[in-house]
Amino acid sequence: MKKLLPVLVFIFTLNLQLSAQKKQGENDEKSSNNKMVIVDSSVTTKNTITIKGQSIPYTAKAGTLPVWDENGKPVASVFYTYYERSDVKDRAARPLVISFNGGPGTPSVWMEIGYTGPRILDIDDEGYPVEPYGLRDNPNSILDVADIVYVDPVNTGFSRKVNNDIPDSKFYGVNEDIKYLAEWINTFVTRNNRWASPKFLIGESYGTTRVSGLALELQDQQWMYLDGVVLVSPTDLGIKRDGPVGEALLLPYYSATAWYHKVLPADLQSKDLTDMLPEVESFTINELIPALAKGSTLTDAQKQSIASKMSRYSGLSEKVILQHNLIIPADFFWKELLRDKGFTIGRLDSRYRGIDKQDAGESPDYNAELTSWLHSFTPAINMYLREELKYKTDLKYNMFGRVWPWDNKNNQTGDNLRQAMAQNPFLHLMVQSGYYDGACDFFNAKYSLWQMDPSGKLKDRISWHGFRSGHMVYMRKDDRATANEQIRQFILQSIPKKGEGAKF
Repeated sequence: MKKLLPVLVFIFTLNLQLSAQKKQGENDEKSSNNKMVIVDSSVTTKNTITIKGQSIPYTAKAGTLPVWDENGKPVASVFYTYYERSDVKDRAARPLVISFNGGPGTPSVWMEIGYTGPRILDIDDEGYPVEPYGLRDNPNSILDVADIVYVDPVNTGFSRKVNNDIPDSKFYGVNEDIKYLAEWINTFVTRNNRWASPKFLIGESYGTTRVSGLALELQDQQWMYLDGVVLVSPTDLGIKRDGPVGEALLLPYYSATAWYHKVLPADLQSKDLTDMLPEVESFTINELIPALAKGSTLTDAQKQSIASKMSRYSGLSEKVILQHNLIIPADFFWKELLRDKGFTIGRLDSRYRGIDKQDAGESPDYNAELTSWLHSFTPAINMYLREELKYKTDLKYNMFGRVWPWDNKNNQTGDNLRQAMAQNPFLHLMVQSGYYDGACDFFNAKYSLWQMDPSGKLKDRISWHGFRSGHMVYMRKDDRATANEQIRQFILQSIPKKGEGAKF
């Protein structure tokens, strides 16, 4: 027995160590699980909001659904928030809006808590950050007329690949993005029993490229037909505008920005913005594009005449316009317009002013507007998802996730959208643009619509609206109310009457 005692003590001690290690391992696993990618999860909360004087009860589901590969294995986890009005008896007639932002590496945070969702961040009436950070009810939300799902593509928000062995090329490209998100939408619609519902897509910035491509992909590959697409601050949608056309189309945006900062000649400055702009648009199409196309064949007198008009409309001097051969780069405009006042102006919203290290240079040191927006949106979305919606994870919420290199080849999304509308008589399109947006400017948006529908056969189903904001047309209180009401009416008017056939 004495000989066995040391052995028994050893075995007992070893068991204690193994038990402790197992317990520690379980604790470590529980801790690390919060940073693990969970492909299928959800948590649901309930709330009520007042919209247009009506009390709207709703549920908010925050969670993830998988992206499947060709063999039915999950390759990514896509995070979403889904708002569903809870006093609706006929869900089949209830519209569903599927919402995306852009980047392409940014999540749907911007429109979710800045625009259409039931909760919006605290900002002042012009859109600037205030402290303490927080959220409030959104009396303009479209939740009264439609349920909404906000989708975060892979590596944005809480969305991730399931492991690092999966190639980025499955997700990071114009057509790759469209393909996997169409499959994901199919999964979401099926899981939530929404096949019968009228469906709408809304996208902002690169999200407009995404939803324009999705309109046709959903029809062709998922056999899912839409009633409407909303493009907020659209990109070029793959529509070519190389050379003189692309170089000229920014002038109306320059003019709107110069008007805002009160640097135009008195006769133009005294007019309202929308009364002044048609003159600039006409000059751009009828004189500037032809002049740039002529290049060195312009006489000195013709070149001087064009430079003089450009100076009148842009707020820049004739000298710098001639130094640039009539072609003003956007970076230079953002640096030059208020250079003598010691400020730069924002790219995505040129109402915002920045301060550079030195007044000299060809471009601003930073994007004044984006810094301001991140200041207010980042705390608010983290507080909202983790505290109000009770979604628990240690994953970082990627306001901008790495999605590079992004494959931009074969971008035909503008024509994809046109083809979807040609195939589907029920499909309508609405575009919203900010006059002070220098990244996806309003006149380029108009040009895209002209080129998408050169025959004019779709024009009865297409509308365009301008706002006195920038890239995020909803940052101003007044514009947010107007823009949401436009979407509300667009949804209601795009749904066909009961028994109406889809035919031309």
